[in-house]
Amino acid sequence: MTSAQAFQYVQPSALTGAGLGLSTSGGTTASGGRTDHPHFFSGLLTRAAPAAAGLLGLADVARSRYHRPQPTGLRDPVVTCNGDRLRLESFSACGGVYARLDVLQDALDGEVVDLGTTNVDVNGPLREALARVGGDDPLHLAVGTGELVVTTLDGATVEKKVPLPDRWLRGFAEVQVIASGFDLRAELPAAEAVRFVRGLPNDTGRGRGAGTLWATPAGRTLRLTPRPGPGAVCLAGTHRLATLLPLLRFARALRVYGPPVAAGASPVASAWELELPGMRYVLTLSPETSRGFSGEGAVLDDLAADETAADADLVGALLAFEPRLDADLLAAGAGLTPARTHAALTQLGTSGRVGYDLAEAAHFHRELPYDPKRVAAMNPRLRAAHALVEAGAVRFEAPELARVTTEEVRLVRLDGDRVSCTCPWWLDHRGGRGPCKHVLAVRIARNPAEADAPSVSSEERV
Repeated sequence: MTSAQAFQYVQPSALTGAGLGLSTSGGTTASGGRTDHPHFFSGLLTRAAPAAAGLLGLADVARSRYHRPQPTGLRDPVVTCNGDRLRLESFSACGGVYARLDVLQDALDGEVVDLGTTNVDVNGPLREALARVGGDDPLHLAVGTGELVVTTLDGATVEKKVPLPDRWLRGFAEVQVIASGFDLRAELPAAEAVRFVRGLPNDTGRGRGAGTLWATPAGRTLRLTPRPGPGAVCLAGTHRLATLLPLLRFARALRVYGPPVAAGASPVASAWELELPGMRYVLTLSPETSRGFSGEGAVLDDLAADETAADADLVGALLAFEPRLDADLLAAGAGLTPARTHAALTQLGTSGRVGYDLAEAAHFHRELPYDPKRVAAMNPRLRAAHALVEAGAVRFEAPELARVTTEEVRLVRLDGDRVSCTCPWWLDHRGGRGPCKHVLAVRIARNPAEADAPSVSSEERV
């Protein structure tokens, strides 16, 4: 489903002789909760050129549809001020690429006015101005209403209405769960990073499944092969890394992350992180160009447990826009086990309240500036599973075997780690794209606590 979201700004963001003013829309702050136009930072951006290029990269991702390239409108990035850094995030229009620019403490010199999350306006004239930024001179930056922002003469706000697909929002939840299962697979120094990225073949416009390569560590660089193997990282759609190209002149290193794979493995998600002076720019790619993150299914097992919502309330009350969330401290503070704390963080992720930082191997707190009830409700398989349980569709023939009656009878077997279902979804994907609604229903009906263990999954097309 797609609906329109209205963003209201005091005035358009602009780059002028006074500096870069990023106008904010409605968001959440640590000091005052929901705020129409939060003000987060005023001061110097000590490395203007890489920051401008990174912001342009985010805007390019937000307007791109990588599977079937076609023009699309701009969606404004989400910005979070965590005190010692600014995080700016965006999602591609197709939902298959997540981008984030972390502007770290070394690149900021000024006053943190407040902590929180909002949208920032990125418009056409601003994009053109950012493209002209060069050199290493500092640039004054204001995020939110401050000395650089003046209301229009008639006092009216600037309103933008943009399409906001449900699958785009669901992607924020899936990415943080999937990324938390990644490990660092390779780190390339600057010269090798430039050589590797510039040498990638361009597979723009190819059909579904084309262009899926695997990057395998080979000395100080990566070697591309058509087949997976131990230590390899999936690279589905080399053209989806195109926003790294303008940033290569600032690169200090390229880090590549992915889950464990073996010979014959199916395509999986991956993350590509460019280290810049005082910043990090990361792209997380879905397993195939034709697949978005929206239905990956990685959150479903955690959300199936009855106590997860209550646990999320406990853990959520402890969040304070920290740049790094310590899971052990959260577990101790909430009085929960590590498994239940993990499930609670997943629940918080579905409403946009946490993300995951691969460089620091830790979650971070943010509040997506969208209706949290809408975001949390967007898990169709989980809703369908609860409906099956409530309708009495689950009947156990043995502790490990159940019949689930829908239009047809599906047999579900839960025997330790061996899980199966006779539905077409399971037969096609063997659990590789998350549990089907029948497996979820049996888990919920048999023992909700079983859903504490996270699953590794891929995408469901909706």
